[in-house]
Amino acid sequence: MKNLSLILLLTAFIACKPKLKPADAVEETRTSGTVTMLVDESFSEVLADQIEVFQSDYPDTKFTVTEGNEQKIIPTFLNDSVRVIVLSRMLTPAEDKLYRSRSIVPKTSRFAIDGIALITNKSNLDTNINVNEVVDILKGTSAGTKQLVFDNAYSSTLRYFKELAQIKDLPAKGVYTLKTNNDVIKYIAENKGFIGVVGVNWLIDNQKEMAPYIEQVKMMGVKNVKGKKGDDKFYKPEQVNLINGIYPFLRNIYIINAEGRDGLGTGFANWLVSPRGQLIVLKSGLGPHKISSRDFNFKNTK
Repeated sequence: MKNLSLILLLTAFIACKPKLKPADAVEETRTSGTVTMLVDESFSEVLADQIEVFQSDYPDTKFTVTEGNEQKIIPTFLNDSVRVIVLSRMLTPAEDKLYRSRSIVPKTSRFAIDGIALITNKSNLDTNINVNEVVDILKGTSAGTKQLVFDNAYSSTLRYFKELAQIKDLPAKGVYTLKTNNDVIKYIAENKGFIGVVGVNWLIDNQKEMAPYIEQVKMMGVKNVKGKKGDDKFYKPEQVNLINGIYPFLRNIYIINAEGRDGLGTGFANWLVSPRGQLIVLKSGLGPHKISSRDFNFKNTK
């Protein structure tokens, strides 16, 4: 009986003892905790750089990132599976309304400006093209022999150009799709007579194994249609031209946060437009959302 009473006493003591939090539990704040994000694969390179530096500043953070083409990741975002997404467009009114019907107001922040580069084989002599020529190829009305190669049929890059040409379907000839931006770079490096269409960041901040292919391609100059900015000469998607808005094929990069709480998603979105986050955008070769002014304090040394 003594032993039984002792066992019952110990059991009661353990049951009443408050449970301790796991040693590795991290508080959910703007600079700690976890966040799951969907990222348009066109911007995976620059996002990886941003996350790496953010985590060096705030080590108590964990990011789970799913990359994919635009048409693949948007349904996941809209069905409320993941509430943070990086896109090259804002939500449509219908998409925004869907989240608001759940009493959640999505917050959208632009953090970078992307240039869509047209690339050709290094040995090709023709290095310039105008916007009207590109539109004619997309419409299937081009009298020339130039052909366009895109990353994939469901990418934000192809959507951008279909909207530019005001078409729903691609022509039977002259426009082709592969799978990834790297596939496009490789194809252009190995084949003449084609024009590849890729995000400029994939040419500037790409992995080392792509260097031999990137060396075999060159960016084309693009001239805008008459009456629009950049119609005076051929411009390449160099950073200064992205910042000044004179390169014709520009698009904004947004982070859309629908977490509905003040957590890591909010903190990371704010950090992207901070001076530190914008510096990383500058280093990536993209155009920053804003450039911080520099103040100089001149002291009289006399």
